[in-house]
Amino acid sequence: MSDNAEFKLQTRYRLGDVIAHGGMANVHRARDEFLGRDVAVKIFRASATAETDFRRQEEEVNVLARLSHPNLVTLLDAEVDRSDPAATRIYYVMELVEGTDLKRRLDDGPLVTRQVAQLGYDAASALEYVHARGIVHRDVKPANILLTFDGTRLEAKLGDFGVASVGPAQPIADDEIVTGTVAYLSPEQARGEEVGTPSDVYSLGLVLLQCFTGRLAFPGPPQHSAMSRLLDDPEIPQSVPDEWVPLLRAMTERDPLRRPGMRDVTLALRQMFAAETGRHKADDAAVLAGEALGRISSLAARVRSEDDNATLSDLGALVLRELDDARE
Repeated sequence: MSDNAEFKLQTRYRLGDVIAHGGMANVHRARDEFLGRDVAVKIFRASATAETDFRRQEEEVNVLARLSHPNLVTLLDAEVDRSDPAATRIYYVMELVEGTDLKRRLDDGPLVTRQVAQLGYDAASALEYVHARGIVHRDVKPANILLTFDGTRLEAKLGDFGVASVGPAQPIADDEIVTGTVAYLSPEQARGEEVGTPSDVYSLGLVLLQCFTGRLAFPGPPQHSAMSRLLDDPEIPQSVPDEWVPLLRAMTERDPLRRPGMRDVTLALRQMFAAETGRHKADDAAVLAGEALGRISSLAARVRSEDDNATLSDLGALVLRELDDARE
């Protein structure tokens, strides 16, 4: 980075250790000297000099700047430094999420069911929010889900919108697919087709499945992994709780039209988390959750078969009524 850019960063943002590495950038822990708070600063490397790279970086900033949700990493500041034509780059400042990411957490093994429900609900809520604004994340994977734990509650925040798309989503170019992404691509992404919000539903389904199993649904070399999901559904082992199986199968349908919308996923995960939270208070909590998910599956099928023009809000209203019935 140019001396001027270093000066600007050091004037306000005192850089600390690198806390995350990416294909195009490093993320530093930093201190905002103006406001007296710790932040995360993402600095794109000098090697990223192509104009397409700058456009992608600026698009990520523009996407993040429009979003505000408790389960999204908040953008605080951004700047493109062109003071040195030979080393022009962009950096931006985000809230510092103290904790780890889901990828590193899963390196230690599977999560307990209540944790899966909690982080799944948080991630789905964030994705429902961005989908409502016409944004497709396109890179939902454990490394992009940041985790914090305050001693009583696990919280997840979705980050890294570097390949997000506003409006119809083009396939991710080969040079944009970074390590770890291939394992979570939807079948339509693997085929190089234009993708929409159902692609994020599929990827989140694979993430949740891995939370239960501790292993990738489609392991192996990138090409083999990508091709496998075109031919097979992910295996859901018997160790996965029965009440979760209908939701995971629906989310990982190979046909994107057969997947539930993210709002329906959020509703289901909210009920799953409520059931897990209430397990200590009611022995039949898991049974209620399973019944609720069964109703969601049958409602989705009924709405699609009875009325091809049924809207998501129609299905959502039916689901809410069924959930209310299950709690009574």
